[in-house]
Amino acid sequence: MKYDFFAYINRLKYIKRWSLMRSNYEENVLEHTSQVVIVTHALATIKNKLFGGNVDVLKAVLYAEYHETGEVITGDMPTPIKYFNAQINSAYKDIERGACVKLLNSLPNEIKGEYEQYVIPNEESEEYKIMKCADTICAYIKCEEELKLGNTEFKKAQESIYNKLLKIDREEVKYFIKEVLPVYSLTLDELE
Repeated sequence: MKYDFFAYINRLKYIKRWSLMRSNYEENVLEHTSQVVIVTHALATIKNKLFGGNVDVLKAVLYAEYHETGEVITGDMPTPIKYFNAQINSAYKDIERGACVKLLNSLPNEIKGEYEQYVIPNEESEEYKIMKCADTICAYIKCEEELKLGNTEFKKAQESIYNKLLKIDREEVKYFIKEVLPVYSLTLDELE
């Protein structure tokens, strides 16, 4: 029996995000994943508890946990390249899916299916859509952190991502933007 999958996932800490931009703080994919898990949990909980949703919180969180799995093989493709045109985007999705299949094949058949449903998710599900919103929110938070440190390299990305967030017509996202997002800019002293 092989369990290489877990060693691969652990290597996400070596994959840098925002590779085309100078960062004050270099973020790796494993750190990003952890933040997306936290924000996904919050969004799913807000949806269920404040807006009468029926989201499977565990499924949403596990989608978040494995949403960057393929990047351990492909690396983090910069957004301007990934979305340059439809052909590149489609080809990259195929490559990413192939990477995920390769990683899943490094698990024993007895448990492979348990992971496959999260590594290759149902993109039409509410849980997946919530996770994608969390992913966007986390990108925005990174931009805000860099701008706060005086790094104007992230200004255009911050504006673009914020405009994307404002177009998301989901109650839980609007609530998060209004009530939760502002606390991310507070200092430790201000939090206390």
